[in-house]
Amino acid sequence: MCLLAVSLGLSPAAVAAETPPIPARELVRQSVANELKASTDQKHYMFRSRKQNPAGSQTRILVQTRDAVAAMAVAFNDQPLSSEQRQAEEGRLQFFMSNPQELRRKQQKEKDDADRVNHIVRALPDAFLYDYDGSERGQPGIGKPGDQLLRLKFRPDPRYQPPSRVEQVLVGMQGVVLVDAEKRRIAKIDGKLFKDVSFGWGILGHLDKGGEYHVEQGDVGNDSFEITKMSLTFTGKLLLFKNIVINSNEAFSDFHGVPENLTFAQGVALLKQQAGGMSSTATQAQH
Repeated sequence: MCLLAVSLGLSPAAVAAETPPIPARELVRQSVANELKASTDQKHYMFRSRKQNPAGSQTRILVQTRDAVAAMAVAFNDQPLSSEQRQAEEGRLQFFMSNPQELRRKQQKEKDDADRVNHIVRALPDAFLYDYDGSERGQPGIGKPGDQLLRLKFRPDPRYQPPSRVEQVLVGMQGVVLVDAEKRRIAKIDGKLFKDVSFGWGILGHLDKGGEYHVEQGDVGNDSFEITKMSLTFTGKLLLFKNIVINSNEAFSDFHGVPENLTFAQGVALLKQQAGGMSSTATQAQH
């Protein structure tokens, strides 16, 4: 801590003054409680996603509705969709609107994915040991700009016993977490696997040592936090036979609130309207 203070030009007393008067693990526990509470919040958004992987990039617009998330691709490799690609996107969305059973399956899958994430988040206070490691200020996309973010190093607690295969991945991970000191919200997690681990996300397999997970969360308005960036780099095996290679970076931006009772069909209409406006802008730029 003294070396950190010197490197930042701070006195050890100044650094100590920034440390909240609670144990690091309790700070994480309070923050996790707020994250789980926020996960039940009914605030819905329309937002943009740009996902990059070795094959290229895809830009989408997404709308959270009361039924499921409606999403439409608007660019591949940063180029607007062709008319054929646009028709294919609209056809995919029409399929869900015309098949209530498929829409319910989509809704259930999203719920299952959210439940698995919540299992991981809920386990964070118990799965790791934490130590304060200084602080920094929030910036766009990471916490709330200007807020104090407390940095904590984490490592597995050897006494932790994963209650299911979902949490098994945590026993091989270590890294750093940033917590908004005032709002008790998680602003960033950087984790790395220091050993091979098994996992269970509805399937069986293992992830190799060296895999990395990075997620950033920031204030998108009205003190509402949403994920703004996620990066995954993992290799492993599925069922001991099929190789797994995950290498993607996804950024989320342009969050705008939408009505909480928005139906899937209404969400699709918003997507088409937004995508149509983007197409007109792109056409005007070409002339």
